[in-house]
Amino acid sequence: ALAAEGFLDIDFDTLTTVLERDTLRIREVVLFNAVVRWAEQECLRKSLPDNPDNQRQMLSRALYLIRFPLMTVEEFAVDVAQSGILTDREVVSLFLFFTVNPKPTVPFPDIPRCCITGKEQVVSRFQRTESRWGYSGTSDRIRFTVDRRIFVIGFGLYGSIHGPSDYDVTVQIIHTGSGKLLASNDTTFSCDGTPNTFRVMFKTPVEINPNTNYTACATLKGSDSHYGTNGSRKVVFDLSGSVGKVIFQFSYAAGCNNGTSVEDGQIPEIIFYT
Repeated sequence: ALAAEGFLDIDFDTLTTVLERDTLRIREVVLFNAVVRWAEQECLRKSLPDNPDNQRQMLSRALYLIRFPLMTVEEFAVDVAQSGILTDREVVSLFLFFTVNPKPTVPFPDIPRCCITGKEQVVSRFQRTESRWGYSGTSDRIRFTVDRRIFVIGFGLYGSIHGPSDYDVTVQIIHTGSGKLLASNDTTFSCDGTPNTFRVMFKTPVEINPNTNYTACATLKGSDSHYGTNGSRKVVFDLSGSVGKVIFQFSYAAGCNNGTSVEDGQIPEIIFYT
């Protein structure tokens, strides 16, 4: 719909309504390029020179509804940083957001847009929590399959046994058979020292197809943490209402693994929609 000619003719209020939606199934860089085309057209409608300064003026507060943090650094560098629409300060702050931890505050939303309308669900694979689990730069990994299509939006991870603490973390989902990296997010999370889990999200939902092996990965940098034990190889997750169930099957991810297995370790939860 954003590629259609009609999108260029919508009014400003409709544009902001579109940009506020959490259910757009589109990459943020594609959305940005569509918005730039709208701004170019708006300059023509108002008989203004079509340049980045005027495009920014036409967008005004709508610019701050674009979720630049959801882009990859490559998308941002190629399509946004060179467009001239953002100020130099905004460009620098976003490059820092992509590349350093802890991440600076930026004036743009970083909440993932979710194309799925179902209820958020969390599957847990451990029965108990213990101490302590150490980190040395190696990824904790667990393989999983499901029996119906789902969309993974993040993991629940364990935090420090030493009280409130911060972690640097990279979360990934890999197609096990091909080794293809399907999603990755370098971020941070804070924990309070309890055995609770703490949410770490992907930038966009990751489609998981049935009866296909995937590897969930989390590489943490921080102090020793809690870990799960008495893990289940098979978890039957009942969905709310009358929409059935999802069967998760977990297995050991061989290779470079920090020790996580079916029985114990990290990545206790997968957060998903159906």
